[in-house]
Parts: sequence; structure tokens; C-alpha cells
Amino acid sequence: MVGITDHMIGTPDLEAEVLGDDVEIDFFASTDEASFSPERLARLDALMVWGARLGAKSIAHLNRCRGVVRYGVGYEKIDLDALAKAGIPFANNPDYGTEEVADHALAMILSLHRRLWEHDARARAYRSGWQVHSLKPLSRSNKATVGVVGVGRIGTAVINRLKPFGFRILGYDPGQPPGHEKAIGYERIDRLDALFEQADIVTLHCPANGETRGLLGKDGLARLKPGAIIVNTARGELIEDFDALEASLRSGHLAAAAIDTLVTEPPGDHALLTAWRNREDWLAGRLVITPHNAFYSDHAAVEMRLNAAKTVKILLDEGRLRNRITDRS
Repeated sequence: MVGITDHMIGTPDLEAEVLGDDVEIDFFASTDEASFSPERLARLDALMVWGARLGAKSIAHLNRCRGVVRYGVGYEKIDLDALAKAGIPFANNPDYGTEEVADHALAMILSLHRRLWEHDARARAYRSGWQVHSLKPLSRSNKATVGVVGVGRIGTAVINRLKPFGFRILGYDPGQPPGHEKAIGYERIDRLDALFEQADIVTLHCPANGETRGLLGKDGLARLKPGAIIVNTARGELIEDFDALEASLRSGHLAAAAIDTLVTEPPGDHALLTAWRNREDWLAGRLVITPHNAFYSDHAAVEMRLNAAKTVKILLDEGRLRNRITDRS
């Protein structure tokens, strides 16, 4: 029996098709971990998780579970230590949505670099003149530098999309082997501070872990080149200090920010979010927030479900868990 906590779209028909008629599915249809009964958990041979948390109390009841598979890439809501202690392997689902996240990041980069949203916001009030209202400064793409933090699948896809525009591209990723930059086509930077000092635009494509949480907090933002733009389609925990983000935007040290993922979703109350919601003039077009849907397209949503189900099928049929995660940092 395979349990499915929840997912975005309807009933788990696609999963059932992949898993086959000999596999029974228990669809919890809830993101509330507290609603998962011990009896139902205890019957599962595998568990698939989308938006729900999975903590030690639930894991303690997964007595016969051979593996837990997350539909998405991130696994901040999964207690990997508890799974490891229970001897239950865990896998994520990295091979979907790469194109969508890269496209989303590129759209944010180009739109903020060209100040499109700010032009749109301010043009509504123009009653005299028109072209004279061009916003400055506004550089050519081939005169600007983009710093890519994390040059894995998505970071690489972003670099490949950036190259035709002529941007100078810096990449920071200690996990990539020497020569990776030559194969992909970017300038390797070994110190994050050096990237911050040079980049006009910083785009984040790294996981949230002990080294990266709060990466662009007060200190990180202060180290950015004055007038920089930041884009985050990775993890909300990388930019979790709204006080620092507001101060940097208000001072002008940070020109603009585009964020797809937040620590709390939907976001709560904060002065910066109030200004964003109210379209306050000082912030016009300078803060863009999308509802954690950079990964989404109709095609990616299907791909996500099919790939996760295939991972479970391989586990049940062959005893092998692909995309297994062992790093609990």
C-alpha cells in the first residue's frame, strides 16, 4: 500500500496508473500532519508527500514503510533525522520543472533589469510627456553582471538562458568540480563576497541548509554592490529577514527584488508586505512576489507526479530508491 498525503491537483489517478493495479493507494488528501492516523500510517509500504510536514510522531508509526518520496525538490518539512533513526530511506524529486524555474528566474531578471514593472507602475500617473519619463540608471545587458549562486541543474539552465543576452556571468558553487565553469560557460567565483561585490544582479539557486539560511540577511544585503537586484526562486529561508530587506530597499542600496518562495506561505503581516500589497509609491515596481509557482506549468505538474510515482514503483519492484537523500544538513 502506498500513502499519498496530498498534492496540487485532484485525485491520484496518474499515480495509480504508474503504480499499477496491484498497488492500493491511501490518499490522505490533507497537508495537516496531525490528521494522519497511526493506523493508516502503519499499513504503508511507501509514502509520498507534497505539502505536508512529516515529523517524528508520524514517522514512528511507519512500521513497514520502505521509503518516503517527496513530490518536490526541497525537503525542509521532512524530519530526515527521524527517518534515518527509523531506517526509512528518503528521496526527493529533482528531475522536473527545471525549465520552468529557469524561465521564471530569467523573466524576473530581465524584467527588473529593464525596470519594466517600475515603468508600468509609474506610467499610470503620467499626464504630460511620455518617453521623457525613462527611468535611470538603466544599463545594457552586455554591460551588466549576473551572479548565480548555485550552479546545479537550475542554475546551469539559467546560465544557458542568460548567455545570448550578453551578460557577464559569475557562478558560485563549491560543490561543482573544477572545470565545470569551462563546460557550462561562466566565470567561477570562489568567494561569495567577491560575487556580491561584482554582481549587478544576484540570482539564488541553492538549497537551504546550515550554510545558506539567511544568506541575504542584514549582513549579506550590506555586502551587495550598491544598486543591486536580487532574485530568489530557490528557498524562502535564504532571504528570511524582512526588516533587513525593507531597510535595504528603502535606502536604495538594493534596487529591486523578485521572490517566488517565502518562509511563511501565504505571507503574514510586515511593513514591507503592507507596502507591497498597497502598491506604495516608494516601492513601485521594485518588489515582485509570485506565489511559489516558478516550478509550475501544466506539463511540469504532470511530470512531477509521474516521476515521483515512478520512484516509488522502482522501490517496490526492485528495492532501489533513486534520488535518495542522505545529507541531513
